Amino acid sequence: MKFNYKKPLIGTMLMTMFFIACTDVLEEQPRSKYTPEYFKTEKGVLGGITSQYAHLRYIYGNAYYFNSCLTGTDEVTYAQSADGNFKDMDMSGVGSITATGANTNVLWGNAFSNINTASGIIENAEIIGISDEIIAEARFFRAFDYFLLVQTFGGVPLDLGAGELKFNTSASRTSVRNTVPEVYTKAIFPDLLTAIEDLPATGRVTGAATKTAARICLSKAYLTYGWWLQNPNNIPTYPASDRIDPSGHDAAWYFQQAYNVATDGIADPGPFGLMPTFYDLNVGKNDRNKECVLYADHTEDSEFYNGSSLTYGGGGGADNFAVWMLTWNYTVLRSDGVSSVQREAEQHLGRPWTRMAPTIGVVKNTFADKTNDSRYDATFTTVWRGNWPKGGVAATSLINANGMSIVPGDAVLTILNEDDPALVWGTDAATGGNVGAGTLPGRSDFVMNPSGISRYKYPGFWKLGVYRTDNGTSLGQPNAASTRPFNIYKFSELYFIAAEAAVKGATTQGGLTAVDLIKVIRARAGKWSFDNNGNVAKDVDNSAAMIAATPTTLDINYILAERSREYFGEGYRWFDLVRTQKWAEIAGSYEICGSGVTDHTPKTITRNITPDFYLRPIPQGQLDGMEMSEAEKEAYQNPGYYE
Repeated sequence: MKFNYKKPLIGTMLMTMFFIACTDVLEEQPRSKYTPEYFKTEKGVLGGITSQYAHLRYIYGNAYYFNSCLTGTDEVTYAQSADGNFKDMDMSGVGSITATGANTNVLWGNAFSNINTASGIIENAEIIGISDEIIAEARFFRAFDYFLLVQTFGGVPLDLGAGELKFNTSASRTSVRNTVPEVYTKAIFPDLLTAIEDLPATGRVTGAATKTAARICLSKAYLTYGWWLQNPNNIPTYPASDRIDPSGHDAAWYFQQAYNVATDGIADPGPFGLMPTFYDLNVGKNDRNKECVLYADHTEDSEFYNGSSLTYGGGGGADNFAVWMLTWNYTVLRSDGVSSVQREAEQHLGRPWTRMAPTIGVVKNTFADKTNDSRYDATFTTVWRGNWPKGGVAATSLINANGMSIVPGDAVLTILNEDDPALVWGTDAATGGNVGAGTLPGRSDFVMNPSGISRYKYPGFWKLGVYRTDNGTSLGQPNAASTRPFNIYKFSELYFIAAEAAVKGATTQGGLTAVDLIKVIRARAGKWSFDNNGNVAKDVDNSAAMIAATPTTLDINYILAERSREYFGEGYRWFDLVRTQKWAEIAGSYEICGSGVTDHTPKTITRNITPDFYLRPIPQGQLDGMEMSEAEKEAYQNPGYYE
């Protein structure tokens, strides 16, 4: 089997090899040349290990990959300023997913380059005597990338030009795809089982791969493969293959393994665990906390180790710019004719690109309980506060809604938790009309009903918002990409994976039923340490109410809803809906208001989600680079996407 990626694979490693976020985490010296011979030295192998972590930043935090994981689901649709990249993924008739326009090359190119590097590490490290722990990191990342690929594209090649799972150093212009069962049973499962055995409980350095990371990946892979074997809705696979496991196990066996591995991770957490509150988990000052098991790291301390500019992000490369897409242009707010909420490098604000928007259903249905459950408040920005002095405006107060004065830090605009029929929509800037808001008697802030969420204005994405410590008294560097780590695996996932496996029939342990596991998550969600949008400390424990509201029997739809409350906007949703084959059922329609400033009337939009879309297209660049016949290229591409 032969594989082609348009750039030579060793050359591709040059781009990513020596970028990493923190100098006290994984530091290597850059080299102008990286050859197969150097890869046979200890320094070369360790440099290759560093690149395994660096490659995460070219996937996680990339807005176009982020878009492909969220837009078109029940969580997200396209926003006012969206171009074809975002409209195509919405499945609502405003664009179409194609091999040239779906940006699937973000994953395909970066993952396969890294897989080849990992194979080189595994082969060469054994020869030169590198420890099993180090080799296990490469095994973890090879499996990690193959797991992403097989979920996204179906079967993918295990032979990149030198044999299955072998390190390739020469260009190759042909490729053959393996089947889904082959990718799981030859690559993903063996590598992860070895990684769990050999990786340490505590990473050798901050942010390094651990047993817990490998357990999350393996348990999720078992769970996903179990669903694939079961195939409840007869979704087609590609390349075509029988849904028979080569080892003779059935779906139930894999659901049980998913449960076992996940609960092993809960019982043997190492340094990881749940943070006390959802706010504490997501507030920027607590980044890299004990719940964060794997992340694509960044830093504000060094452009070199950050991998991108600390002052201006162009939206490419290793920029962590995903959160810009879910940020509307709040800078149009005016109080007394003054720009009262200015662009700031602060977690509630940041750089607005208005490319993606949460649906009304997210706010009104997914996060229906905003009183007991802290997760809505610790996910979204729903209050925009005045910061004009940081932008050089000397006024100590401004006139805002209802002719009332506000001072810096006061609310300028609020999206209400519930619709208020007394709201009067504005007609001009003095009444909030310039941003499609309105007023309520006695309130100095402009207000908006949740049913008025539109492609123009919507809650901001606080959870992933910018956090910098170098702003001083100014607006800081709001045009730079985020210097926060982008979380990939959280310890809480073990609870969700085990619960889902239990719902699928896995035999459970005492105290670890699906209901027990989800109650742990929901109890934490009921604990408040801070009212984020109220900007005030809040020591309230609603865990008893959250537990009481948990159904006594759970189904997959409830698990999926709970996953959305926990992980909204983190890039899990498309994978969750595809794994469970619930995409069309749950995301087949959504509500949102239009793109105009004064659009306040929700519209129901219908999506056309057909079975072929459960796989993404192989990037056109891959097909163009292969020396194969047109018939062979068409057979290589996933059905419905050949151009």
